Amino acid sequence: MWPFSNPNQHIIDAKLKQRAKALALAPSFNEAAYESYLNATACEIVSNIEKGVWKASEVLEAYISRAAKVQEATNCLTEVLFERARERAAALDAEFAQTKRLKGPLHGVPISVKAVVDIEGVDTTIGFSQWAKHGPATRDADLVATMISAGAIPFVKTNVPQTMFAFESVNPLWGRTLNPHNPAFGAGGSSGGEAALIGGGGSPLGLGSDVGGSLRIPTAFCGIYSLKPGAGRVSAFGARGPVKGMEAIRTTMGPMARSIEDLERFSRVAFGQTGRSADVAPLPYRDVTLPEKLKFGYYTSDNIIKASPACARAVLETVEGLRKAGHECVEIVPYDAPRGFATFVALTSADGYETLTSHISPDPKEDALFLVTLGPKAGSFLRAIAGWVVTNVIGDAFFASLLRLSRAKPVKEFWKFTAERDAFAHDFYENVWEKHQLDGIIAPVLATPQLPHGGCKTLTPMACGTALYNLVDSPVGILPVSRVDPEKDALTDAWRSEAGHGSKMLEKELYSKFYDPVAMKGMPIAVQVVGRRWEEEKVVEMMKIVDGAVGTKGFGMDAWKAL
Repeated sequence: MWPFSNPNQHIIDAKLKQRAKALALAPSFNEAAYESYLNATACEIVSNIEKGVWKASEVLEAYISRAAKVQEATNCLTEVLFERARERAAALDAEFAQTKRLKGPLHGVPISVKAVVDIEGVDTTIGFSQWAKHGPATRDADLVATMISAGAIPFVKTNVPQTMFAFESVNPLWGRTLNPHNPAFGAGGSSGGEAALIGGGGSPLGLGSDVGGSLRIPTAFCGIYSLKPGAGRVSAFGARGPVKGMEAIRTTMGPMARSIEDLERFSRVAFGQTGRSADVAPLPYRDVTLPEKLKFGYYTSDNIIKASPACARAVLETVEGLRKAGHECVEIVPYDAPRGFATFVALTSADGYETLTSHISPDPKEDALFLVTLGPKAGSFLRAIAGWVVTNVIGDAFFASLLRLSRAKPVKEFWKFTAERDAFAHDFYENVWEKHQLDGIIAPVLATPQLPHGGCKTLTPMACGTALYNLVDSPVGILPVSRVDPEKDALTDAWRSEAGHGSKMLEKELYSKFYDPVAMKGMPIAVQVVGRRWEEEKVVEMMKIVDGAVGTKGFGMDAWKAL
């Protein structure tokens, strides 16, 4: 933090006071009274309202109460919209009492919304105190409008990292979000507030976004489910980011929930809804029938950072379950992942992160951005020296390449890397999907199941395992498949004797400082279920297969009760 006071501290204080005042309107949490609502999927909420068993207002009160409870434990909320949500729920109840017809397939479902998404009359600060001066949004984002038209009730917005280019959800305006399973660990990012809230049972369905792992990493950390669609399936119009016009890696919007059925329900509502900007392919949800026997490729390491025993085990146990269920699983090599991640870094740093960081002042810059901004800050001379030392003295040519690429580039070079993105996507398709004739891929999310607070400062490139699938624009589902076991997941002599997988510096940093299966005991471990481009519906169905194959691990709708 800076040694002097923030000139926007009065803005920060006002926003925190506003949040506290709104939270005070929540009823005290009563588990016996609210349990049935909190254990229900979004689909079951709608069904019970349609049967006349529940009212939207009753469901909402349960989630308002639980959200306030989760906020106390994790600091996951930003804007709190309880009163307007109550008005909407009452209107839905009155309409249903008169017509006996649902407003839509999400009638009465409370939904949480990532801080980046506009809601009319509400600030969209994304953690910048300066943005609180912009004034409330004048209209709903297309996706929010679609959800409301389907009967959903937005009732809170959730926390994100400063600039959203980190996987620790902390910023000077709203503070740090904690993991609902263990407050010593982060909730991930950039959709970390969403993941913490949903993982703690405070929302049945949330709206998140992803440009390099922002849906998938927090989903994995918090033991829930999410779907990262490819670009063009869900509208991102009305979702604000710190870098307008960044099209080289497109942001995708997607759902987060505690059940795959709710991911499907969201997708059926959102897919093909072109909205005001016509930024979505007019391609509604398509029902698919999977073959009786699927063929999955799998790998335990991305050849950049050696996978921890916990994450490798999660993949292998998933594969074992799929084989027992009659599916074919073949080990594959993630095609030239170092090349892919280098291209991702080159594109996202094309202006030296100048636009990304331009909104921070007068707030202090969070430590989570240290490594992201190190390359551009160093300058060409220091970058060259550091690159030589890292390559020739430390022996980490990959990390050195990231240092060299993290800089501002002339347009001609930017176009070259954009062409390389397309070439890599083509090569990936040929060398993975076509070569092995796969239905899907089972992959780790990161090299470690969790990170304690502060880990993102020096381990940002660990997102290489998720960013790969933004580069090639694959749809990806995330689901929890296991929990950390200190006995099974220790760093054994046999594990240490295996060769490293790309970056010596990143592996040393992770395994000498942060990977601790004893401290992580019982924490969730997830896998990615990857599909071919435009096959989001197939990914949803494959997630159901995988979820059934791994068996019950204590995740799902009632997992909040164990927290």
